Amino acid sequence: MTKFIFVTGGVSSSLGKGLTASSLGRLLKCRGLRVTMCKLDPYINVDPGTLNPFEHGEVFVTDDGGETDLDLGHYERFIDENLRRSSNATTGSIYSAVISKERRGDYLGRTVQVIPHVTDEIKERVHQLASDGIDVVITEVGGTVGDIEIVPFLEAIRQFRRDVGRENVCYVHLTLVPYLAPSGEQKTKPTQHSVTELRSRGIQPDVIVCRSDQAISPALKRKISLLCDVPIEAVVSAVDAHSIYEIPLVLHGEGLDDYICKILQFDPTEHVADLGGWRDLLHRVGATETEGAPRVRIGVIGKYVNLPDAYLSVVEALRHAGFYHGAGVEIVWVQAEDVSEMLVAGDVLDPNELHGLRDLDGIVIPGGFGERGVEGKIAAARFARENGVPCLGLCLGLQVMVIEFARHVAGMDGAHTTELDPCTAYPVIDLMGDQVDVVNKGGTMRLGSYVAHLKPGSRVASAYGQEVVSERHRHRYEVQPRFHSKLSEAGIVWSGMSPDGRLVEMVELDDHPFWVGTQAHPEFKSRPDSPHPLFREFLAAALVRAEGRAPRILDPREFD
Repeated sequence: MTKFIFVTGGVSSSLGKGLTASSLGRLLKCRGLRVTMCKLDPYINVDPGTLNPFEHGEVFVTDDGGETDLDLGHYERFIDENLRRSSNATTGSIYSAVISKERRGDYLGRTVQVIPHVTDEIKERVHQLASDGIDVVITEVGGTVGDIEIVPFLEAIRQFRRDVGRENVCYVHLTLVPYLAPSGEQKTKPTQHSVTELRSRGIQPDVIVCRSDQAISPALKRKISLLCDVPIEAVVSAVDAHSIYEIPLVLHGEGLDDYICKILQFDPTEHVADLGGWRDLLHRVGATETEGAPRVRIGVIGKYVNLPDAYLSVVEALRHAGFYHGAGVEIVWVQAEDVSEMLVAGDVLDPNELHGLRDLDGIVIPGGFGERGVEGKIAAARFARENGVPCLGLCLGLQVMVIEFARHVAGMDGAHTTELDPCTAYPVIDLMGDQVDVVNKGGTMRLGSYVAHLKPGSRVASAYGQEVVSERHRHRYEVQPRFHSKLSEAGIVWSGMSPDGRLVEMVELDDHPFWVGTQAHPEFKSRPDSPHPLFREFLAAALVRAEGRAPRILDPREFD
């Protein structure tokens, strides 16, 4: 029978519930258990697809086209399993389903209430992830105990243990143990209050994971154990880790997976932890930080750079490539709106640090929506093309690379996307004819996995090692087929196409160290121990530039 683990949080948001749940998932997989994961989000949006990245960070896309919470990216990277849209449920989606059932008459005229109808829908979302092929479902409950919007979720998971049996459910509660400098001691009172609040909702935690910036002493563990009514071995110290990929070993060292296996009655002799592969990964991570390790400086040209979580999967994919090559990756955040002015002013990002685009070893142009910053991204694509700087364009990144090439190489002055300039003489990026849908903001998104056929002998085919691949998409606009021939004649290479030959999936240039764009989001499929091929080869090109480029001689006039 499938077992269920519920991870809740208290005291403060952003303590790391997602990383804790992901790390636990990795530990259980290392014991040979079959694991899947789920995120329950209390916000009323149906999904995060329409949320501003400044509100909620990146939107993670699953193979089946689900627009989900970014924590699903952590889940996939840690447990190395492709999740589905059903792995993320929000208050909005749950109430929408309940109201739809009421309108259809499914409730036979009964009064629809939070209990049992909403809580039953929540439980069903978790139940549907269980199957004969799954040993453990780990469910993270978003928000913080004490928030008003989280109450139906807590009630649902409280009922869950009664429904499936006590031996089949484990409650893990994540809290904060702060250090107060004036008194010189760690305080357990926030944890006590958080657990009290959880218990007031009828849930007694089986395990308490204590986040802190320094190890929790045995005496404090005994205090938490006594006041929160859990065994001492169920109080886990989760100290700040240097790398997020160290967290599984930190939790394993505290005995978290051993204790949870005991709670869920998994035979410890049958499910012995094999962490050799994960330790090898951490060895590679550590190698990138040694004094003699090569280093590359990668500029990310974005419009949400003040919130790095907006590009979380991109950053992690770059780091994965760094692990593979044994190279440290320094991310340089470049506000797209500033690029054009910066180039005119002397190519300086920060006069205090003497960083400019010429000092970058590679440029990534990530996805995005809306007009702001697009001209800066186009300028960055041109700079990379003309100066031999390795460049990887993702989704909108591919589109601005095509626009730039059309304007400055193919002679299509004013070429643009109709998303931003409906009257452009050269709509090289446009909605396809069968995408027009006035109900859905003028177009139907391509969401989820789509197949691409790669050009034999192309750079991308060489990177993948195959000529048919599948990648995840999230966009409406496409490179227009009527411009394919003219742009191709000018030198751009359509190195990846949809199976019917209509849609451009990847572009590149033959006479450039690495100038590759993809209409997809390959960052979503990268793993720490298996970097995505495009990021891997992009970083390889950046390393060549870093190792072969002479130090730049700075002209003081640039800073006038």
